[in-house]
Amino acid sequence: MPVLRSLYCPPLSPLPLALCLALTATAQAAPADAPTTLDAVKVTAASDADQARAALKRIPGAGNVIDLAQADGRLAGTADVLAYQPGISAQSPGNEGTKVSIRGSGINRGPGAHASGISVSLDGLPLTGPGGTPYELLEPLWLRRVDVLRGANGFERGALALGGAINYVSRSGRDSAGLELQYEAGSRGYQKRSLGYGGVAGTVDYYLAYTDTEFDGYQQHAAGDGKGAMANVGWQINPQLETRFFLRYRETNHETPGRLTREQIRKDPRAANPANLAIDARRPQPGSTWLGNMTTLQIDADSSLQAGLVYHHYPMDLNESLYRQQLDYTNLNATLDYRRAHALFGRDSVTTVGLRVTHDLDADVRETLRFPSNGYPAGTHTRDFSHHGTNSSLHVSNELAVNDRLRVQTGLALINTRKDVQVTWPSTPERLKGSDWDYAPRLGFTWQQTAATQWFGNLSRSVEPAHPWSMIWGSNRYFAPGNGASSGRQRAPVDLQNQTATTLELGARGESMLGRWELTGYYAQVRHELLSVEVAPVPNLFVAENNASPTVHRGIEAGLDSTLWEGGDGRLSLRQAYTFSDFRYRHDARFGDNRLPGLPRHYYQGELRFDHPGGFYAALNTEYASSMFVDYANSFRADSHLIFGTRVGFDAPGGRWQAWVEMRNIGDKHYAATVTPGYDDAGKDVARSTPGDGRGVYGGVRWRF
Repeated sequence: MPVLRSLYCPPLSPLPLALCLALTATAQAAPADAPTTLDAVKVTAASDADQARAALKRIPGAGNVIDLAQADGRLAGTADVLAYQPGISAQSPGNEGTKVSIRGSGINRGPGAHASGISVSLDGLPLTGPGGTPYELLEPLWLRRVDVLRGANGFERGALALGGAINYVSRSGRDSAGLELQYEAGSRGYQKRSLGYGGVAGTVDYYLAYTDTEFDGYQQHAAGDGKGAMANVGWQINPQLETRFFLRYRETNHETPGRLTREQIRKDPRAANPANLAIDARRPQPGSTWLGNMTTLQIDADSSLQAGLVYHHYPMDLNESLYRQQLDYTNLNATLDYRRAHALFGRDSVTTVGLRVTHDLDADVRETLRFPSNGYPAGTHTRDFSHHGTNSSLHVSNELAVNDRLRVQTGLALINTRKDVQVTWPSTPERLKGSDWDYAPRLGFTWQQTAATQWFGNLSRSVEPAHPWSMIWGSNRYFAPGNGASSGRQRAPVDLQNQTATTLELGARGESMLGRWELTGYYAQVRHELLSVEVAPVPNLFVAENNASPTVHRGIEAGLDSTLWEGGDGRLSLRQAYTFSDFRYRHDARFGDNRLPGLPRHYYQGELRFDHPGGFYAALNTEYASSMFVDYANSFRADSHLIFGTRVGFDAPGGRWQAWVEMRNIGDKHYAATVTPGYDDAGKDVARSTPGDGRGVYGGVRWRF
């Protein structure tokens, strides 16, 4: 099995972080003997998203707040939710298995699998477990907001992965009261139907929703569907004690069309990979159940305690190779956070102590033949194996107000990772069981230069354990001939080390005459990076994961939301997001200073929008991504792309109903949305890419009662 090695990059060039113009206002004094008439003051409560943005300013690093209450276009999946966000790459392979990467996290992963490199939560409760992040519960229409803390900035949430933390916040009866109906439809059989109802009854609020989706897909053999329901109930037991219960259930199923070559994408991107067609590759997920509770106790005016517990059962039935693999996953995850405001060295200070535990109750696999092979009929039992893990993080941090402008954050996390991996049938003595300790210190600052401009920075360490399943699925230790239908299958796991990274981040954010802006630069030295490579394609798919030699991740993340013109006839605005990514080896014996494949170096999204006071709006948007390598040898690239889209809609006064129509990829550009890396393709055009959607027209309507 190939071993992935790595290189040194020249240091990041100094970044001319944006200087912001401060606007001052002058007031005219009224004559002393004249009565003073005060202007009427309109008091409005800060929105949920505004409160989240205010909280973000206390974080000594970069983040995003995505307000889905303002969504007015297609929300088919995670790629739509995370669009137009600096520092985030989210590309769909045509189904819900979106490939999401922040600062090169999960660059090794193909789409449609459990994601790596980002700690994902639902309402503050861990969704990411020892085996990664499943995606079927991330229904966009159930959400009111998404908070993203990029890089090591998810520290206080116990999120220590290279890419940071994403928290998906559900709707509740307090922000979504009444009945809401939504319907979306469009090209290639896409339909989504949703019903939601919420309300408040005294100290209790509640929200329930049902959503179902179906699509034929852009490629041949890419159809799928999903359906599910969610509910949450909150109870303000007394002024100091609040609790909320969460329930989500969802089933998904989609065909897997497979990856294509660059030439195929250029000429016939709607084709399926012939090997996937031959085996009828598909991924049924028969039903994921999520039950959780978050309880908050306000101990006194200065301290609080928050505890969360979640049970998550998510079986899978993988039919994407010659083998059927039936997985039975069950997680029990917990969080506990204590927060206290107090004086330290005579200054205002806040100390937080937190514990985050994710534990596999079950992570077991039964494997059988899908087709007759070597004289054995379809359905023959080939293996049973298990890959259990537990990840625990205890973190302590302090935020100290040095003065009115400068705040300093210090922190330390202790991480314990446990793994227990073995083939249980045919029984073997080669069991991998162990426990590792690691640590992650953090030092950061925020400096409020003016009321409109804030500078921030941090030096942090991140720790990411390998998924236990990758230690057996990518093993190069096989059953020898003579072991019946198990011959040639992995018999024993291989150990993998924790991935660690030391990251320096500097940036600024604020508001100016140009609009709301942010600019961040980061430089990370990564050790034992977990990288995967496709060793054998479908139908006998084999993807191996290894620890790489040292790598560097560095980049620039920039965002700007501007009002270009505003008057009585409306508002013209422009939002832009640009991400520069340079991920490469450091002095690798085989690959030198090669770039890591799988993500573009330059990625830009922008939208120009006009809003009329009467409720009409129209927008023109664009996306550009530079070419990207498809193998670690950097011998072949996927094409760059530039696509355009447009959207028009109407928001009825009072918000009672909304309708919109949009066209995506107007020019029907053929391009690669995602890449699953190979080792060394020697300049050959190998099937490594999934095509992005072609031209499509979609429309939707929403009613609120």
